[in-house]
Amino acid sequence: MTNAGGSDARDRDLTGRARNARPRDGLGRPLPYGAEGVPRQPEGVPRAPSETVAEAQELLASGRPFHAHEVFEDAWKAGPEDERALWRGLAQLAVGLTHAARGNAVGGARLLRRGAGAVEEWAVERGEDRPYGLDLPGLTRWARQLAGRVEQDPAPVDPRAEAPRLGP
Repeated sequence: MTNAGGSDARDRDLTGRARNARPRDGLGRPLPYGAEGVPRQPEGVPRAPSETVAEAQELLASGRPFHAHEVFEDAWKAGPEDERALWRGLAQLAVGLTHAARGNAVGGARLLRRGAGAVEEWAVERGEDRPYGLDLPGLTRWARQLAGRVEQDPAPVDPRAEAPRLGP
């Protein structure tokens, strides 16, 4: 990544595509250039669905829901058309937890509910509530309960303690 400096310069990857090269903390918040951040998830990595679920679960369990969202986003953007709504909904759940952990109760609750609705709708339309070992009914319940708690108490949540189990 390069940064040409100046107020209108943007970080670019080797292909010239805009990419923010600033280090990030465990919740994905940008840190100043030169600060020690956590390793970022590489973007655009093709993974089998089972690998997506396993990697996202590991990131959620380690308190890194923003990074889990990036893994789900790769599946959403690269996966089969008929599964994109599922992966997008899972990405929304992870970013909802991210916002709740950052103390953004309104955004967190909104994204948790949006993700729960998307996952639930996908399961109903497909007649499948446990694809790739995911527990979609359990995730939907978790998201709606957390959204309600975050609205009642807007203090930042502990992302490790609140991380969902994606499957059994």
